[in-house]
Amino acid sequence: MTQTHQVPAKPPVPLMAGWISRLDLALELGLSVATLRRWDERRIGPACVRAGRTTFYRRAVVMDWLEKQESTKRVRARARR
Repeated sequence: MTQTHQVPAKPPVPLMAGWISRLDLALELGLSVATLRRWDERRIGPACVRAGRTTFYRRAVVMDWLEKQESTKRVRARARR
């Protein structure tokens, strides 16, 4: 009689893992939802996607965008000297 060893199945990754809603991002950044909406209209904030009436941001994209803002400020400060 042979025994078969079954590898336990990994739980499925939630569909929205790695994404954050506009409201949650506003709360985390200490901004208003209106500010994020305005940034989206002007194309100056982090990239986002819409699912129906809800706007979502990929957390990795937000982190990259924040790092670029830091770099931009350093470059501007050096240019003023």
